[in-house]
Amino acid sequence: MKNKEKVRQDIIEVAATVFSRFGYKKTSMEDIASAKGMGKSSLYYYFRSKEEIFEAVVIHEAELLKGSLQDVLNQNKDPRSRLKNYILVRMKELKKLSNYYNAIFSPDFSHFAFIEKIRKKYDKEERQTVEKILVEGARLHAFNIENTRLAATAICTAMKGLEIPLFWENRGPETESRLDDILMILFYGIVKR
Repeated sequence: MKNKEKVRQDIIEVAATVFSRFGYKKTSMEDIASAKGMGKSSLYYYFRSKEEIFEAVVIHEAELLKGSLQDVLNQNKDPRSRLKNYILVRMKELKKLSNYYNAIFSPDFSHFAFIEKIRKKYDKEERQTVEKILVEGARLHAFNIENTRLAATAICTAMKGLEIPLFWENRGPETESRLDDILMILFYGIVKR
């Protein structure tokens, strides 16, 4: 059984690369099998369809993102650093995980039942994580927030809105600096005090 799981994992990793390169629609089972160095019929022993492989790829990439974000949360004790680094790492990792990003945010995949389930789970987990950081920050007087749930929703919405202009359209080294500027506005506002 361990060998079957290993082969499945290898197929998922190869398929992630193929889907990233050609997109879901243009990728065939034959493309994935060829990239893995196996016959197409052998691929069907591990996965029933291209959709099933894509679902496994999206779940795999979601777990990679979750692991990276958990590392950030474990490394930073200060709530301000935690939130800033969480947002920065989230944006950078999403850029790397194109299959997951496309599945979660592209309307082209809305017909897959598993996508909506993953999308809802992702949104809920992200809001809970951000809210947890905000609650801790408010408790330590690092943040002045009355409604942490509303603030978490606003921050998560802002992150989604920043993805395309900040990371997908801009590939330069000043991305982190631009993010710092945006976070300053997001956290401290534009009103002079």
